[in-house]
Amino acid sequence: MNPLQTRGGTIILGIVLAIIAVFALGAAGAFNAWAFWVWVHVVVGIAWIGLLYYFNAVQAPAVAAALADKEPGPAAINKYIAPRALFWFRWAALLTWLTGAMTLEVMHQGPGSGFVAAFTFQEGFAVIGMGAWLGTIMLLNVWGPIWQNQKKILGMKTATAEEVAKAKKVAFMASRINVALSIPMLMGMIGQGHGLPF
Repeated sequence: MNPLQTRGGTIILGIVLAIIAVFALGAAGAFNAWAFWVWVHVVVGIAWIGLLYYFNAVQAPAVAAALADKEPGPAAINKYIAPRALFWFRWAALLTWLTGAMTLEVMHQGPGSGFVAAFTFQEGFAVIGMGAWLGTIMLLNVWGPIWQNQKKILGMKTATAEEVAKAKKVAFMASRINVALSIPMLMGMIGQGHGLPF
């Protein structure tokens, strides 16, 4: 059976290839919890932010164009693609936040909590703390205004035409806020290990 035929098989193949790479490049011999959680955090984070950029750069303009076209119209996107993409989007956001919290804990070498150190901007944690705060705001946007309003837009929750029109504006602005916040958030995540660009 070809593992690339299924989503699960593809993920398992990717994990097996990563393990092979570890041994081919010379495994250190001891489990590195920090590297593990950073790796998982980056994988699920790419899924989250990739979908965020997809919604803003591809799907929103496509739905707008489909509204003007009678065949097939926006139903093809809103009925089949958007609900599935929003499912992965929400859960990737939550997993990104949770794996980020785990990463903060294992990277902290002193007494106390790495999570608290980051969210209170303690010495050595200001850059990652900024990224963690922005990621938290983005997570709350995903599960709050974006998802709650998308349910109205997609007909998953009963709403009047006026409520749907308002929901579109709120979800759009919350999503655009997340795109804007993602840029400094990603800089903070990378900056912790590699320094800020300036």
